[in-house]
Parts: sequence; structure tokens; C-alpha cells
Amino acid sequence: MGRTSAVSSVPCIAMMRILVTGFEPFGGSSVNPSVMLAKAISQEEWPGAIVSHAILPVIGGEGPQSCRAALREAIDLNHPSVVVCFGESAKATHVCFERVAVNLRDDRIADNAGVQCQDLPVVADGPVAYFSSLPVRAMRDACEGEGIPALLSMSAGTFLCNEIMYTLLHGIEVGEFQSVTSGGFIHLPQLPEQAAERGGPSMQLRHILVGVRASFLTLISPLG
Repeated sequence: MGRTSAVSSVPCIAMMRILVTGFEPFGGSSVNPSVMLAKAISQEEWPGAIVSHAILPVIGGEGPQSCRAALREAIDLNHPSVVVCFGESAKATHVCFERVAVNLRDDRIADNAGVQCQDLPVVADGPVAYFSSLPVRAMRDACEGEGIPALLSMSAGTFLCNEIMYTLLHGIEVGEFQSVTSGGFIHLPQLPEQAAERGGPSMQLRHILVGVRASFLTLISPLG
């Protein structure tokens, strides 16, 4: 009579997949804190999560070299369930958790391809606006809890930060990004070396990282 061997199974713990993005330098600056932050976040070990990053070109529209194309490529490659996009604001005094993206491209300056849009939609016939689907209040509170100035912002502007946030949220809404269940955008202050050249408020990258790291822990929990 044959023996039946018992096979012990180890429970498989699903890992949350998070994609973070930053923008290339623009506006005459040689650096962008969102690039540094995205790379730093993706290089850390996160409990219950795999974090990848992508750097987006500062080029708008639907062309193959645009930030939208780069975002779609990164999502297709990494299959994230959560996407958090970062960008720089030379006016920001806080880490700004954006609540709303509007269907408007109205550029204060030209993008890195030399194009400056006015009064154009991000998506023709798209909704007027989308709300972030990230837990922005909890993320803001966690950032502040580490002593890092943070706020909820009602406007991501009308340049590429808004354009990529709207593109992301629209893609989630219409099912273009099938793996993604939530996403949003966070504006970062410029770095002190940037402020030294062009004026305005700034924040050390190490301080930004402390606050963003705390905010990310509100997104991540082991899945069983």
C-alpha cells in the first residue's frame, strides 16, 4: 500500500506594488528634488511592499517622448496597484499633498521641448476634475507627525504636475491602468541650492524624505 506524503505549504504573502515617479529638471535648474526622492524611496526596504520608480520627461501632450507616454510605460512594466507622482514647486513651503487635478493645460513656462500650452484640455471631453484617490489626509498627518511641514493642497497647478496627475486619475477611472487602484500627486519644495540661485522657500532633501517616508507607511500593510 502506497504512502501519501503530506506537503506542507507556506502561506504566500502578497506584496503591494507601488510606483513612484519624479520629473527631470526644468526651468533652468540642474536638479529636481522629485528625482532624488523617487530614487531614494525605491531603494529602501518596505514591509509588505515592492517600490519601483520612474523618471518622467518634462514634456507634455501625447507624443512618444512625453511624460504621459513614460508614465504608461512604467505602469505597463511594473504593474503597480498604487502610483504616487512627485514634482517640484519653487513656491512650496510645505510638502503638499494634492487633492485635485483639473482638465486644463495652461503653462506658465515652456516645457523642455519648448512648447507652452494655453487653455487646452488634458483629455478632450474628459471630466472637469478628479480627486486624488490616495489617503491624503492620513499621509499629511503622518508627515506632520515627524515634524515636517505638510499641507493638503487644492490645486496641482496647470503645468505638467497637474497634467500627469489628471492623466493618472483618468487612466484609473476609465480602466486604462488595470492594475492601479489608487494614485495621486505630491508637490515638494525646492532644494536650498535651487533657492540660492532663484530665490524662494526651500527644504533639505533629508527632511523631505523623513516626511514622505512616514506618509508612505500609511499606504503599506502586509497582505495576507
